[in-house]
Amino acid sequence: MAGTRKKTSENSAGDPLAPFTLAVGQEELLLERAVQEVVAAARAADPETDVRDLASSDLQPGTLAELTSPSLFAERKVVVVRNAQDLSADSVKDVKAYFADPAEEITLVLLHAGGAKGKGLLDAARKSGAREVDCPKMTKPADRLAFVRGEFRTLGRKATPEACQALVDAIGSDLRELASACKQLTADIEGTVDESVVARYYTGRAEASSFTVADCAVEGRAAEALETLRWALATGVAPVLVTSALSQGVRAIGKLASAPGGMRPGDLARELGMPPWKIDRVRRQMRGWSADGVAAALRAVAEADAAVKGGGDDPEYALEQAVITISRAARSRTAY
Repeated sequence: MAGTRKKTSENSAGDPLAPFTLAVGQEELLLERAVQEVVAAARAADPETDVRDLASSDLQPGTLAELTSPSLFAERKVVVVRNAQDLSADSVKDVKAYFADPAEEITLVLLHAGGAKGKGLLDAARKSGAREVDCPKMTKPADRLAFVRGEFRTLGRKATPEACQALVDAIGSDLRELASACKQLTADIEGTVDESVVARYYTGRAEASSFTVADCAVEGRAAEALETLRWALATGVAPVLVTSALSQGVRAIGKLASAPGGMRPGDLARELGMPPWKIDRVRRQMRGWSADGVAAALRAVAEADAAVKGGGDDPEYALEQAVITISRAARSRTAY
């Protein structure tokens, strides 16, 4: 019956209906999903579940006790507290006291940004055996790539590594847009999602990404690289992202070309810090490159990078010259 108290269990760590869920991080989509998972589980158990969604300023001293007080009716409830790191000292005391004596049929969800602020509450929640959900801000391209792969797996659809990379290149850093794109492609496409599908759905965005500019340049397709560069800049792609992509593309060719021969694909991938599929792509791209070509291309990228960061009068012209130089270097043909 609601209102009785229960102790947390070590077996509740993966259960959305555990007495406490602690969602830690600053990625809004993941925080929202953590809340939705608990609410969905609660309403599956009881469609009449009462959900109270509170900002930290709404949880005044005594509020939590009021929300979790005994009731004459068997009522399941989910209490969500956002930005828990901002709770007042008195409210933190209330929450810590509740950890020691949680109410039956009530799930408390704390959304905490992590870090030093509010660390005492974070530590207390963990000590209480709270189920923890990591919601880190995804600042690295590799993290976003892993997220896209996970989305397709969750949706029960296969997507090639190239398709996942193309989607990240096309959409950028917004996780909500990435998740929406995965869902849209899964709904509209039968079978495996490949790179051509992504390009077809995201024409303009995918084709104007900085990495596509780099791919065209290192493959010696100068006209296409220039056209894509101009479109990318016209649609708001930052010049510094283009120089970064060009640098990565040229350096990848140099690293693969100078790698020891005879290595197994898995060992080579670990040695170079590249996934196997990328090594296959770079191996195709490096045909026709020479050691002198790589050196010339790296100089061109460095000059363009300096120009776009304030060292030149015309960043766009500097980028065009870098693309032309790289495209020529891709056809230098002298073997390593």
